[in-house]
Parts: sequence; structure tokens; C-alpha cells
Amino acid sequence: MNETRRAILAALAAGPVTGPALAAQLDVSRAAVWKQIESLRDAGFEIESGDAGYRVESVPAYGAAAIEFDLDAPYRVEYHDAIGSTNDRARDLAAADEADVVVVADEQTGGRGRLDRQWTAPSGGVWASLLLRPERPPSELPIYTLAAAVAVTRAAREAGVDARIKWPNDVLVVDSSESGTQAEDGADKLAGILTEMEGEADRVSWLVVGIGVNANVDVDSLPPGATSLRAASGDVDRRVFLQRVLETFATLTSDDGRLDGVLDAWREYAATLGRRVRVETPTEAIEGEAVDVRFPGSLVVRTDDGDRVVTAGDCEHLRPSSSD
Repeated sequence: MNETRRAILAALAAGPVTGPALAAQLDVSRAAVWKQIESLRDAGFEIESGDAGYRVESVPAYGAAAIEFDLDAPYRVEYHDAIGSTNDRARDLAAADEADVVVVADEQTGGRGRLDRQWTAPSGGVWASLLLRPERPPSELPIYTLAAAVAVTRAAREAGVDARIKWPNDVLVVDSSESGTQAEDGADKLAGILTEMEGEADRVSWLVVGIGVNANVDVDSLPPGATSLRAASGDVDRRVFLQRVLETFATLTSDDGRLDGVLDAWREYAATLGRRVRVETPTEAIEGEAVDVRFPGSLVVRTDDGDRVVTAGDCEHLRPSSSD
């Protein structure tokens, strides 16, 4: 989407505006404004023209222009009907010196999760990768993963789904027959986050935050142990859902400080805290009670030998023992 069309959409989001006012605001001809309005109509926007000027009556269900319309976050959107991997495309954009871009696809044909695990990403899901260039050392980047998990969880809860976060970044749907901290490990996985970066010891060159949400997807098309928003509460407006994710993420990560607000929000939605867990790290397995999360996203596990701070690993929620 070109910059003139993007500016016109931003102006229309605030209410009716006349052609002459748009032309003056954007320093283009009225003919150029009309041409861009027609392009937006061809893209599926219903734009009426009356005494007060142009007015948007309806927005397409999905796509770059639709997601950007009335989006309160500083990102531009690149949309694909189908793509191998939104993360791979975001990496290509990073190599081209782009920033603050969200790559969105209706379907991914080569999606992947952590540790290069396959990620099923059929049409109807929310598959998006956000390219950023934060001025932070690589050691602090896990906080962005937590922020993305919080953003997805809030959007899911607004859609009526009791979503919780399993450390560090899996979003689960809690079974209504169980308490908020008793979801089976991986049994009801709704979404995952895959974060990739490039940089040096003290400086990040780029960061890609990949977000995959099983939204308007039939459970039969997903691997065992996965669920979807459709199954939990019915279909959602994917445009609005993704906008809420992006807006929440932008708000959480806009602070120039330590982003401690992310940790507070993560704790609020945690399915892991208060649970017995087993965390497989590259060198050992740590078992105990998950009692806290610390900046930039480390899990504190209380073991028989004292508290252990885990920076990375695969976390498994354990069933309570009969003596608990």
C-alpha cells in the first residue's frame, strides 16, 4: 500500500473528510485523491461520498489496508494470501533495512515453532511476524516474547476465551472444568510465539516476533493437543483481533525503561506460576514449584535445594502428587 493511500485511510479513520481537505492535507491533487479512493473501493472498502465528505461505511474482512485502518500502533502491514513463513519474510525485510513492519498471512505453508518444530498454519488463523529494531542488548529480548504472549492472551480473553500463558510463550485455553492453573500441559494450546534476532553482544540489529494463533480454524485440521478460538468461543473478526494484539504489544513495549509492566501482566495471566513443573534445559532437568518470573523473562523454580532461576528451556506442567 502506497503512502498516499495509507495517509488517506488514516484521515478517514478520524471521520468524514472532503476531497479538497484531503488534497490540501496530503499536498496532492484532487484527482490523485479520487484515484486512491477508487483503489480502496476496489480493495473492498465501502466509501460513501456526501456533503460532509468521504466516509468509510465498511472495511474488508482482512488484508493490509484493512488491518492498518484505525490501527493505533506504529506498524505498517504487508499481507499475503499464502506464504511459506511470515518469520522468513520478516527476516528478508530485515536484510533490506526495513523496520516496524508486520508480515501477515492467511495461510503459512512452511510454518515452524521453537526448535524448528513444525507449526500447522492453515487458512483462517492469525499468522503474523513483527519486525523491530529495539535499542536493547540481546540479553533483554526475552521480555518481547513475554509481551507478545500477554498481547495474544488479552485479545483472546476479550473474545471470550479463558486464555492463560505457559512459560514462556505458549497461550493455552483453560478447560472450564478445571481451575485457572490446572490446564493440562500442552493439551489445549491456542497460540505460540517464535522470536528470532540478529545482533552483537551489546546491540540488537533486528528482532522478529512471530505470532501464531489458531483463530477461525477447525480443530480437526490441527495437531493433537491444539485448540482454536473457533472451538472455544466461535469465530472472531481476525482484523480486530490482530489489531488488539498489535496495539497491546506496542503499548507494553513503548516504555524506555525495564518494561516491568510486561512482567506484571504476564504474572496476571500465568498458568505456570504455582504449578509443579519440570524444565528441560540444555544441560539438566529442573523440577519444583514455579514461583515467579523475573526480568527479562526468567522462571524462578523452587526446588528442594533452593530457588533456581531458569533463563531458557522446555517447561512441562506436572500433575499434583497424591500428597499435595
